[in-house]
Amino acid sequence: MSQRDDIYANPLGAVADFAFDASVVSVFPDMINRSVPGYQTIVAMTGVMAARYYQPGTYCYDLGSSLGASTLSMARALPAQANIVAVDNSAAMIERCRDILRNSEYSASIDLRLDNVQDVVFGSASVVVMNFTLQFIPPAQRPAIIQRIADAMPRGGVLILSEKIAFSDPHLQELNADLHHSFKRQNGYSDLEISQKRSAIENVMMPETLATHRERILGAGFSSCDVWFQCFNFASIVAVK
Repeated sequence: MSQRDDIYANPLGAVADFAFDASVVSVFPDMINRSVPGYQTIVAMTGVMAARYYQPGTYCYDLGSSLGASTLSMARALPAQANIVAVDNSAAMIERCRDILRNSEYSASIDLRLDNVQDVVFGSASVVVMNFTLQFIPPAQRPAIIQRIADAMPRGGVLILSEKIAFSDPHLQELNADLHHSFKRQNGYSDLEISQKRSAIENVMMPETLATHRERILGAGFSSCDVWFQCFNFASIVAVK
């Protein structure tokens, strides 16, 4: 059971950079559901799209798998023999995810790996999922990751990329940031929590515009790329090789 996220509920003085450590892992489901509009829809539809684009004999990757929500969504939708690889670079996340998978009927079909996304050696991959992962990787390293995914993907494969996004229009940037903060207030976060979380994450998470994502994805060799879900400054892209 997830604990309630109160990490930033009290004044912290100097706020440390955000990290996916044990304290975050213990509250992660509550944190992400109260912070990311449409998260449950994105996770559920990840499985639906994986079932549509999966090619027998290939791999399905969940890059930045955290506690395995998207991994399990794929496992429920795919044939039992599908090879699913879940990758995360947080030891605390991997440990807790392993406990969750152990209590599921899908543990045998999932290869759980502690690794950096940048270092993954891909097999032939018809489905690759990156739900709120690329935004935590240094921007200079992002093109190479997308290119390696494209190079490992057969024709007809799919990349599902979900991200917090930025807007080139200053008004839209301010509007969507304000709407997101209102969303968090409605979910019980105080102004102090919102402010301290923003300070903790601003040097760690670096959102980009949808135009930047599209240019990078199409430049890597994907034939089709568009947004299938967006709410405020959170969006999910589907790209087909």
